[in-house]
Amino acid sequence: MDNDEERKEDVSDKESHESKESKEAKEPKEPKEAKEPKEPKEAKEPKEAKGDGAVTLENTKIPKKKMAKMSEELYLKELAKLHVELVKLQEWIRVKGLKVVVLFEGRDAAGKGGVIKRITEPLSPRIVKVVALGTPTEREKSQWYFQRYVPHLPAAGEMVLFDRSWYNRAGVERVMGFCTEDEYQEFLRSCPEFERMLVRSGIILIKYWFSVSDKEQEKRFLSRTQDPTKQWKVSPMDLESRMRWEDYSRAKDAMFAYTDIKQVPWNVVDADIKPHARLNCISHLLSQIPYEDLLTTKDPMKLPPRKKSTGYIRPPIDEQTWVPYKYHG
Repeated sequence: MDNDEERKEDVSDKESHESKESKEAKEPKEPKEAKEPKEPKEAKEPKEAKGDGAVTLENTKIPKKKMAKMSEELYLKELAKLHVELVKLQEWIRVKGLKVVVLFEGRDAAGKGGVIKRITEPLSPRIVKVVALGTPTEREKSQWYFQRYVPHLPAAGEMVLFDRSWYNRAGVERVMGFCTEDEYQEFLRSCPEFERMLVRSGIILIKYWFSVSDKEQEKRFLSRTQDPTKQWKVSPMDLESRMRWEDYSRAKDAMFAYTDIKQVPWNVVDADIKPHARLNCISHLLSQIPYEDLLTTKDPMKLPPRKKSTGYIRPPIDEQTWVPYKYHG
């Protein structure tokens, strides 16, 4: 009996303890005193981007471990394929009466000129034209800023490649102090509207920025100073740009902030490896304009027969001034 009573008391004590814990759990706890809201922290300034100032391996789709430079054989093989497609695109532009403008911007020695040469190599200069304007004259400086570029815009059936463009104002003119602060601010306001106006008028406008690292740019500058065929590419302005790498980076970032618009976005080309940059840029350009092959669908071209000779006699060779036969097999 004593044992039974002890068990009942233990069970009773246990139930009483569990009931007490359950009651305490159900009872709401006293609310804690509300803390005073913390003052918002000041926004941290964005860290300066490495190298080019805006395009880094962290915020782009470029793999962190870049591939090795492709072989010359593979590069020439792929370039030949793209050249065939460029000819097809040229014919499409001519037949359909398209108006295409392509801007090439970037740091000095970034490889813009090399890409332009590879694009134009198989094409007709009557359809695809290159515009590389020099320093504006005093008269041009007094004009509306975009006025000197407008005459070079394409007519129907033409494509114009600008080796540097109206973005000089946001780059070299801004950094070197060739324009006033008011002129610079007005450019940032009016440039997007100017480009939207071009698009509304039927012009296909494509913009490329060639991004090169400071290390690679230095390497190319040294190559130019040592190569007699490239020394003309090194101007006092180029040498000054080397000293103002960060200034150009900040100017480029500001330019992108205002002009990387939905209608005409900036397309950034990783230009550290020239063959890759050339192929990637040309391939991307081809993808921006839907076109069809109008050449191979035509009937094969037939050469008309030559007329029969009517007694024409060529003048004696020794009566003509010939170029000296200096090189021969």
